[in-house]
Amino acid sequence: MTANAAAGDAVGAAVADAHRREWAFVLAATARVARDIDLAEECVQDAYVAALDAWSRQGIPRNPGAWLTTTARRRALDALRRDRALRSKLPLLIEPDLPPSGSGLSEPGDAAGPARETATGGRAEDDVIPDDRLRLVFTCCHPALAREAQVALTLRLVCGLTTAEIARAFLVSEPTMAARVTRAKKKISAARITYRVPGAAELPDRLDAVLTVVHLLYTTGHTAPAGENLVRADLVDRAIGLARMISALMPDEREVRGLVALLLLTDARRTTRADADGRLLLLEEQDRSQWDRAAIDEGAALVIDALRGGCPGRFALQAAIAALHAEAPSYRQTDWPQLLQLYGELLRAWPSPVVALNRAVVRAMVDGPESALAEIAEIELDGRLDGYRYLPAAKADLLRRLGRRGEAAQAYQAALELTGNSAERDFLTRRIAEVSAPPG
Repeated sequence: MTANAAAGDAVGAAVADAHRREWAFVLAATARVARDIDLAEECVQDAYVAALDAWSRQGIPRNPGAWLTTTARRRALDALRRDRALRSKLPLLIEPDLPPSGSGLSEPGDAAGPARETATGGRAEDDVIPDDRLRLVFTCCHPALAREAQVALTLRLVCGLTTAEIARAFLVSEPTMAARVTRAKKKISAARITYRVPGAAELPDRLDAVLTVVHLLYTTGHTAPAGENLVRADLVDRAIGLARMISALMPDEREVRGLVALLLLTDARRTTRADADGRLLLLEEQDRSQWDRAAIDEGAALVIDALRGGCPGRFALQAAIAALHAEAPSYRQTDWPQLLQLYGELLRAWPSPVVALNRAVVRAMVDGPESALAEIAEIELDGRLDGYRYLPAAKADLLRRLGRRGEAAQAYQAALELTGNSAERDFLTRRIAEVSAPPG
């Protein structure tokens, strides 16, 4: 490899790494200047393209995120200046950008808009949401959009997930998810929804969507849909950071405490989920002495707070389930009956087929694999988990435990065909070999 080729590879790797780590920061900072999500995204994309050329000539900057932010913001400011110049020169040909009457939306500079100033000269919304990334998450979760569109658009724009990754999180095809994101952007444009940071009174109405975004971001990082590594630490850490910021912003919201607890209790096992060779370790195989006890203690305390005062929400119930797993002395000593009860409550609060599948897995520990297989058969007939890799994987494990090796091999193979993560693929391949080998 020539020196130029090696340098080009280094620049390409640096840009890719900056995209993973810095996208949310760069976009959020640019959106504050652009006051338009579409323009901000375009400018950020241009900045990453410019980096490939500039860094090849000038060298990789010491702070890639700052370089990208400066470049993207300058492009946004240039675009706004061009737009203002055009409007001033062609006033009769351009309709004023006013929101529809009674829409409640506002333009930059309006008294109710994002540029309003406080008595001290600071930005009013800065006092409400102090972090650029979290501000953009709340902004994208606009009530004018359907809930799934809010979440999908936020994961795409703010969190930098690919359309394929978001589609997996929503259990739909990639073309379906691409169409949803496109429709959401078109609605923003058609309804003239501007970049306006919501005020304090508007935050509770957007909270569930925001928590869903953070949870799906964490889930995508906890077990990466594709790639060599089981965990995408950048996504996991970003999700936990956002959850903690929401908790500081809205300390009285029980579901926020529930989400923070859920992430901490789940992430406490991170270092034990694979061995030194990167091989996936199931919960029963993990070394519990290596779990993060400080995170478990903090999460368990938050669970108690989240469960107080009325019917708990879906994040508080999931956190309670995670706490039972985290505090059990061993896999066999886990309180499976109580887990089954909690999954029943969770299914009533959140009637998700994924919850039903997880309950079936716990059912096997309480009533045996046969009863769990009956529940899985009902889930298969429902059809909403078609293409979800953990459905055939769970079925395969139950069949293996019942000694139905041929059926187990088929189910493991079905799961393998749906799996893109290397660690999971290796695990499933080993299982297929195990159940396909002659008994002996």
